[in-house]
Amino acid sequence: MTGFLLTIAFISGGLLLGLATLDKWDGESNFFNKIAGVLAPFQTVIGGGLIVLAILKFWSAPIYNTVGIVGGFLLLTHVIGKAPAFGDSLKKLSDKLMPFKAIIGIGLLVVGILRIF
Repeated sequence: MTGFLLTIAFISGGLLLGLATLDKWDGESNFFNKIAGVLAPFQTVIGGGLIVLAILKFWSAPIYNTVGIVGGFLLLTHVIGKAPAFGDSLKKLSDKLMPFKAIIGIGLLVVGILRIF
């Protein structure tokens, strides 16, 4: 069951993080913008799910799940900045990863699709 939820989290997180690139591929139909609009309110849940489920399943596929943890971390940047205990160090790490947001998002989407097969 956790594998199925992790696959859904990979695909959802990939759509949210890779939206800038996917929107360029999409053209005029705005298909990915519509999907991201539906998923955007659940960004925190998807990010938390990615981190927790990827940690639980880490040893089954460490490379894939590392991408999931990083993607979940990027989805939770708005929450991480509010954490007083370690907010500054995690915010700096998040800022360093932000230029790679679209690449990580496409990676999450590809891994999620590969997990289906």
